[in-house]
Amino acid sequence: MDLRKIKKLIELVEESGIEELEVQKGDESVRIVRPSATARAVRESGAAETGGSPVADGFVTARAPMAGTFYAAPEPGADRFVGPGAAVGVGETLCIIESMKMMNEIPAEVDGVVIDVLVADGEPVARGQGLFRIAR
Repeated sequence: MDLRKIKKLIELVEESGIEELEVQKGDESVRIVRPSATARAVRESGAAETGGSPVADGFVTARAPMAGTFYAAPEPGADRFVGPGAAVGVGETLCIIESMKMMNEIPAEVDGVVIDVLVADGEPVARGQGLFRIAR
């Protein structure tokens, strides 16, 4: 893909206000991601954009590593991966975020107990947005 076309795509993303754009032509592809307001607020507050945030008052906030659609269960009608009161271990699936037509399992990065689920099933999430509060 030619550099002029990529620059034009970047301009289109900035002007349109969309957060992500991926273009594929043959075996070449380019993905342009614009930071969301939530991600900027997370960065400014000093919390990590991906993974858990620093421990505050004994809690860790599990955050969305990407923008997409939050799913609490592996499929419609199935039991949730975790809910309030659930004990979780490092690597255990907390939820799925669908992004760019791909289902991404989001693992726990700490051992603990889920205190709050901060997002409703099927709700869009921004990169860096809090998903769960976990007590350590």
